[in-house]
Amino acid sequence: MIFRRIWNVNTEINMKLMRQMRRAFSVSSQSALDFASKDGELRVFIVAGEVSGDTIGSRVMNSLIKLSPLPVHFSGVGGKMMSMQGLNSLFPMEDIAVMGIWELLPYLNQFRVRLKQTIEAALSFKPHVVLTVDAKGFSFRFLKHLRATCVQQGMINPLHFHYVSPSFWAWKGGEARLKGLLQFVDHVLCILPFEVEVCRSNGLAATFVGHPTLEDIPEFQGKDATERRYRIEGNAKAFLTDYGISSGSPVISLLPGSRLQEVTRMFPIFSKTLEQLNVSFPNLVAAVHLAPNQHVEDYISKAVRKWPSSVVLVSGGSHQMKYDSFSASSVALCTSGTVAMEMQLARLPCVVAYRAHLLTEWFIRYKAIIPYISLPNILLDSAVIPEALFQECIPSKLASLLKDLILDENLREKQIIAAEKVIKLLRPQEISFGCSTQVEMSVPLSDCRPSMVAAYAILYYQRKLE
Repeated sequence: MIFRRIWNVNTEINMKLMRQMRRAFSVSSQSALDFASKDGELRVFIVAGEVSGDTIGSRVMNSLIKLSPLPVHFSGVGGKMMSMQGLNSLFPMEDIAVMGIWELLPYLNQFRVRLKQTIEAALSFKPHVVLTVDAKGFSFRFLKHLRATCVQQGMINPLHFHYVSPSFWAWKGGEARLKGLLQFVDHVLCILPFEVEVCRSNGLAATFVGHPTLEDIPEFQGKDATERRYRIEGNAKAFLTDYGISSGSPVISLLPGSRLQEVTRMFPIFSKTLEQLNVSFPNLVAAVHLAPNQHVEDYISKAVRKWPSSVVLVSGGSHQMKYDSFSASSVALCTSGTVAMEMQLARLPCVVAYRAHLLTEWFIRYKAIIPYISLPNILLDSAVIPEALFQECIPSKLASLLKDLILDENLREKQIIAAEKVIKLLRPQEISFGCSTQVEMSVPLSDCRPSMVAAYAILYYQRKLE
């Protein structure tokens, strides 16, 4: 299996990575700070196209402000979280939050308009650094056109960083596509350790920064959050009290997604699943988590009015409320995505569901070389978390999987134990990054959070001379 091959990160490799990082982070005339010093400020153009990217982007912005010896100014595209760090988004982030292949077709014209607008804004801003966060469909087109325009007009090329390595390793012939990024991406910020070696073997500079979900721990306000075990325990009692839920009523967390496109596809399935679960659990309470996306909030708020079962809506803007809800829940049903990692931090057993356009599903079946879709299963090479994908993602199957998970303590415990292993794999390794950071830049190990590591990479990475 491919993951058994690429996951063999032993001590010798760690030491090799440490030496490579020392070289990669040595300050030269090609660093972002050196570019910026003549202007007396660091200009960063940043683009995020979805809720998870908005969170990642906001944290990196905050870290750059803390670490940069020069004032930092931002421009670009983002959401609510990034606006709190000083970004005035060019347009609503939701305009480019389109996933899938054929699903993009109805939005092509809007996509092109926003792409042109973003390129023009970047050229006008004259950034020293351009940072795109995930959303590779929009991000790579933007970076490619921006670089081509800079070359054509004889302008200084800003440093291009992309946060969250594209998962080309999961597709047939995918690794070869990484080489195409060399034309317009200078450095990739990876959230999975093995991705560094995959990128570098294809000529791309890369740094493992750790999985961004781990930053929920220091940002969490509860006293029970512990970095030693990388686990977040919310206040279940407070959640039940605040919403008037009886302590004897089972609670299920529902996480239908962050994009309106996926929510409108998944939420009706979740609704019918809940109807079937109510037969076995008449007192069941559904805690529906709302992504900080106004379109999604409006859609779900309207849809749940017709539900016969008890339901509470959990704001996606509050880490405290989110993890309080997780701690009060017995299980969770979630659309495949970043939320599967939040389940690992909360140690909440879950079922992962996913549906897409029929042609997109066919493409995935034909091109994918891994049997799982959720990151925990991929990392462990085991179906620890039940997955209901494509044609199997139907209410009867989801209800059956959830019922088994609620009633079988052994199944829940199996996921909880596996979560410990998953989180350990996704932490930045102190031996490979922390030590080199301390030596080169006097960075305390306590600061080695993903956003801090990413910010150091952005500030100190050197682009090699042509």
